[in-house]
Amino acid sequence: MDELRPILQELTLQPTAFFGGLVAGFLRLDLNEDPLKSWLGQQGVATPTSPKQSGPQSISID
Repeated sequence: MDELRPILQELTLQPTAFFGGLVAGFLRLDLNEDPLKSWLGQQGVATPTSPKQSGPQSISID
């Protein structure tokens, strides 16, 4: 049950932002694009600032 505690805390603290993020995840929406980014900012949620990736990246294994 300890694994679910952080999720339940976020749900009780900010239920609108939590469910908005959950729906955005199910719909595979990009959190760094408007209008979703601005709405999350109004809700007080920090959006991740990762660089845009356009497709798979290659790696080399020695």
